[in-house]
Amino acid sequence: MDALRLRMLRELADHGTVAAVADVLAMTPSAVSQQLKTLQREAGVALLEPAGRRVRLTDAGQVLVGHAERVLAALDRAQADMDSYRTTACGQVTVSFFPSGAAMLLAPLIINTRRQGVEVIGRDVDVPAARAPQQLTDVDVVVVHRDERDTASWGPRFTSIELLREPLDVLLPPDHPLAGKARLELSELADQDWIGVEGGLMVDDVFKSIATITGVTPRITQRVNDFRVLEELVQAGIGIALLPRYVVLARDLVRRPISDIKLARRIEAVTRTGAEARPAIALVLEELRAIGGMVAGQSMSE
Repeated sequence: MDALRLRMLRELADHGTVAAVADVLAMTPSAVSQQLKTLQREAGVALLEPAGRRVRLTDAGQVLVGHAERVLAALDRAQADMDSYRTTACGQVTVSFFPSGAAMLLAPLIINTRRQGVEVIGRDVDVPAARAPQQLTDVDVVVVHRDERDTASWGPRFTSIELLREPLDVLLPPDHPLAGKARLELSELADQDWIGVEGGLMVDDVFKSIATITGVTPRITQRVNDFRVLEELVQAGIGIALLPRYVVLARDLVRRPISDIKLARRIEAVTRTGAEARPAIALVLEELRAIGGMVAGQSMSE
């Protein structure tokens, strides 16, 4: 069976539609459909079946996807073995970040890896961490952030390394009645208006954790994803917010930790299993871990 056709079947399992597979592989939907039909003839059994206007995998198709994963992983390992014969890592590595992660990590990553012969091509994409597997069809590494209470596994097809743990603080305007306190308790924040983010993003997951632990749901009156916009709303007194501790502020606002509950985000780098053996990707992961450690260390010493 042809490796490209096996990859098409795997991408169909990941993305759900022939059109999406065509976009990922830069092909036409008709070409993808023709190749999948050829793969079905090679397999000798039905791999796909109609599901309304779409198609879905049969049981045999699901089994073949599992085999395809192993075949493609073996090919990745073979490529990694060939790459390992090089004395130094080289080439390009594409890395996707959430926006505040890009602001914190991308510039030093580009500089550090360029000195060692690897060119990082960065992207900032504001999507939930759960979308990392889909992003990895287009990039080599995805840097995500999750509520630290989210312990969901990435599964055997993906590998992750933790870069740093970053506490979340309450962001207040300087004239807020609670701004003079060194630490805050959740009970003091029960009647506050909060500025949150869209559902599915990290900060919203943290708010859900607060509700689960305390039984009190924070009153979110505005939802904005850009932390700079969030700062402006807090400055104007529209509400208070949760903000990761290492995010650099543009406004003169007050950060205060919460004393009676630990709130933090975990920042991870995710790759397809086997890809981390490639020298260039291994270098990027090593540098990301080192930069994350420096960010946390510098912030603790301030």
